[in-house]
Amino acid sequence: MRTNTAIPVRSLLAGAVLVTTLLGVSLARFGEVKDVGEVSPEGEAGSLPTTRASSTFVNFESPHVHPLDMTPDRVRLLAVNTAAARIEVYASASGAPRHIGSVAVGTDPVSVRARTASEAWVVNHVSDSISIVDLPTLRVVRTLSTADEPCDVVFAAGRAFVSCSQSNTIQVFDLANLGAAPASVAIVGEEPKALAVSPDGQTVYAAIFESGNRTTILGGGGLNTGAGMRLSYPPNVVGQPEGPYAGANPPPNSGTSFVPAQRAGNPAPPAVGLIVKKDALGRWMDDNNHDWTDAVSGDNAAASGRRPGWDLADHDLAAINASSLSVSYATNLMNLCMGVGVNPANGAITVIGTEALNHIRYEPNLKGRFIRVNMASVNPATLASTSIVDLNPHLTYATASVPQAQRDLSIGDPRAIVWNAAGSCGYVAGLGSNNVIAIDAAGSRATPTIEVGEGPTGLVLDETAGHLYVLNRFDASISVVSTATNVEVERLAFFDPTPAAIKVGRKHLYDTHRGSGLGHIACASCHVDARFDRLAWDLGDPSGVVDSLGANNLGMGVPFLRPSDADVAFEPFHPMKGPMTTQTMQDIVGHEPHHWRGDRSGIEAFAPAFQGLQGDDSPLTTLEMAEFEGFLATIHYPPNPFRTISNGLATSLPLPGHYSDGRFAPQGHPLPNGNAVNGLALYRDANRRLDNGAFACVTCHTLPTGAGPDYTMVNFVYQPVAPGPLGERHRGLVSVDGSTNTSMKIPQTRNVHEKDGFNTTQLLNTAGFGYLHDGSVDSIERFVSEPVFTLTSEQEVADMVAFMLSFSGSDLPAGSTTSVFEPPGGASKDAHAAVGEQTTLRSAASPDPNQVALITTFISLANANKVGLIVKGRVGGVSRGWVYTGSNSFQSDRAGQTVTAANLQALAAAGSELTYTIVVKGTELRLGVDADADGVLDGDEAAPCIADLDNDGDPANGFTRDDAVDINDLLAFLIAFENGDGHVDLDDGTFTGIGDGGVDINDLLFFLVRFEGGC
Repeated sequence: MRTNTAIPVRSLLAGAVLVTTLLGVSLARFGEVKDVGEVSPEGEAGSLPTTRASSTFVNFESPHVHPLDMTPDRVRLLAVNTAAARIEVYASASGAPRHIGSVAVGTDPVSVRARTASEAWVVNHVSDSISIVDLPTLRVVRTLSTADEPCDVVFAAGRAFVSCSQSNTIQVFDLANLGAAPASVAIVGEEPKALAVSPDGQTVYAAIFESGNRTTILGGGGLNTGAGMRLSYPPNVVGQPEGPYAGANPPPNSGTSFVPAQRAGNPAPPAVGLIVKKDALGRWMDDNNHDWTDAVSGDNAAASGRRPGWDLADHDLAAINASSLSVSYATNLMNLCMGVGVNPANGAITVIGTEALNHIRYEPNLKGRFIRVNMASVNPATLASTSIVDLNPHLTYATASVPQAQRDLSIGDPRAIVWNAAGSCGYVAGLGSNNVIAIDAAGSRATPTIEVGEGPTGLVLDETAGHLYVLNRFDASISVVSTATNVEVERLAFFDPTPAAIKVGRKHLYDTHRGSGLGHIACASCHVDARFDRLAWDLGDPSGVVDSLGANNLGMGVPFLRPSDADVAFEPFHPMKGPMTTQTMQDIVGHEPHHWRGDRSGIEAFAPAFQGLQGDDSPLTTLEMAEFEGFLATIHYPPNPFRTISNGLATSLPLPGHYSDGRFAPQGHPLPNGNAVNGLALYRDANRRLDNGAFACVTCHTLPTGAGPDYTMVNFVYQPVAPGPLGERHRGLVSVDGSTNTSMKIPQTRNVHEKDGFNTTQLLNTAGFGYLHDGSVDSIERFVSEPVFTLTSEQEVADMVAFMLSFSGSDLPAGSTTSVFEPPGGASKDAHAAVGEQTTLRSAASPDPNQVALITTFISLANANKVGLIVKGRVGGVSRGWVYTGSNSFQSDRAGQTVTAANLQALAAAGSELTYTIVVKGTELRLGVDADADGVLDGDEAAPCIADLDNDGDPANGFTRDDAVDINDLLAFLIAFENGDGHVDLDDGTFTGIGDGGVDINDLLFFLVRFEGGC
């Protein structure tokens, strides 16, 4: 039986004067000693500690999904710290959150859910894992592997449901048997992310992020005949005489006219594709109210390369029966479903996100108003939409710009929604608008906006405390909002290693109030999370001017590609360019020029778009564009899910969802497994030359990015092209890609695997746009099967598809300046396939053999200098870290302390679990043992905070002179501290632990003052 013996603090504090006199320091100094995750007491709310981590930081720009949660007993508030790869834990029972500790988890955590009062599940987006955290001891007790790019987790019917966005699945774990393989529920939709559970716990709801908006492309700009690289697909249905416009291409957009009117003197525009949208009656209509249904889904569907009955799923919300795992869908809500909530009073499902107006042509007609920010309410019984409301009711969209005061009322890029228990009031967080709005059950605004920190992504409502907690992603803080006044009353900053370049430039991508005329849109409205929206837009301008080709690298000097003898001559850039799919912003700096046509020399050339497209009052300044470019330059491609753990190419890669186009096998026949190694060989073959027998694929699409070379050929030797005046590069343009836009930049191919879902051999599609600049080629297998490419069998098609899916990840052969058919390529900012891989060793005494083999693989990869390896865990109750330094040795988070791999593994036991994680090479020191990258290891600069010394239930709230110290807590604290710290002597002049020695009263005083209240 435990005995609580208390020692009054008053008598201990009586020695304070003596202690400070002897040491010559003030006790106030100990307020400066803090965990690396804290802001000094002298800093203002929201201030950040300095860091020198920029050279060791890799930015995947992984988006938050559910980054903030509270335990069911309301004792702890949990926040993901994506940049630091950990969660922050706060004591919240008093209503005023106090930081009590951090727990290292996986790479890029994006969601956290408290399953019980003592257990939290953290979703690690890049690690493809779940970290299960024991909250009382702040330790990871288990790691579960998931499918690619997990986003969220919820619990229902004794199961954990995990959304895996890239694989379009919900994985289901049995909570009673976590060692069993999870079940997989296939989702017919692109990127399921945010999850919620019905009030009765019987249904799990998944918001499908890239659900689409019933728009697709009709081919009209391909060179199916004549010179150039002839494409057999898609048919040029827009230009067919039997069509609604009798073959006129481009067709008018307003009756028989163009609005705006075409500029006099401009040459005839090129023939282009056309975007159509399915209306409420099921008809496929263009923006001029002309009906294309017969050529899309009707009897004449072959005219557009489709089958009769072809359709888009447009699944916005999946409803999964938590017991049977059957799935039903709600449709036609919006095209980006960003968050989901359930009204607890009536069970109504509320989905928030944005709706794009991409079926409307021309930039002047879309200026400042090409997006709507909506909330849809769905009947849980029928999954029918009961209402879709605009969350910006103050906007009429009659003009492209309103006064700044009205812009500041707007909400943009909504990412989180939460309801009160009565279902009468909800809150929605705007990532781009840096605010929160309160709404009633119908979605109507209840109060003015609530201004919070930068980039709010998570919401937790504590009605008992009268607080709404808001996680601000971009300034690494939690806003505490009073629900009585709907005003922020406190902002708590947490540790953030994000480099200044990211923090300064990020706002130019996301901030809707600073960069648009109505306050609700930004670059990220289409370039979502620095990626894309899976749509095409026709942002041409009939009234625009024809732009010159400028200083572009035309044809790279390669015979039959260069202007002097190209099959199709280069042409200036016409302002009526037709539909073009949104491009990713990942690793675009240094790969200039930009846009599909290469008609923007560098990032600075996009400054006018803030005014011309987004409706702002003026373009961004030169300094602001430099900030924007600095941020974009940090963004990397995440690990490729189709590579092997060694970052190699698979020799037998399953290709689900990929089908024959009919060239070598019956149309719609599933492709066999592909050999990506053979695909790479075909891609590079300088003798066979797959491109019409004239060029190898790699001649234009260089390795490792797939983009054109930044070289030009002179006397059959590639010479580098000098950078432009602003440092811009000159990747190649060609005029033979099969498009009537005859001057096109050779596109990079690192995100090919993110563009599937459009396949006209199948009746039901999850995307309406695919490959080529306008998305008109439905699948990658269709493209590589084109007759112009000289593949000879279905197996070779599969091999090429396997390689294209595996493209990102680098570690591919380098070109040469003297190799005519394989010029040098530029460097790629991407990640080794093993990055993020992790496992938690729970017992060294009886380890899983597969787990031991995996750790051996981790060490082998680190020995090859391909990746970094770190280990995190608690030993003796103290948070510890190690980094692999080679030669089977790990450096601990204390200077001069190393341990062998075997001895480190031997530390693993119940209560001292060790989590091994592969990280990007160069980041391992910061992530493993020096979080703030200041050269002082974590264990040497921060003592643990593990005990509630005054026995009041909160280890972080400090104590007063009259508090009592629980002697058992105190002894446990002292023993754990000296045993695990190694640099403070509490008893006998050594650092070997307390043992049975006495405790010096002065040293004890230091602990009481230094730790509790300063955690």
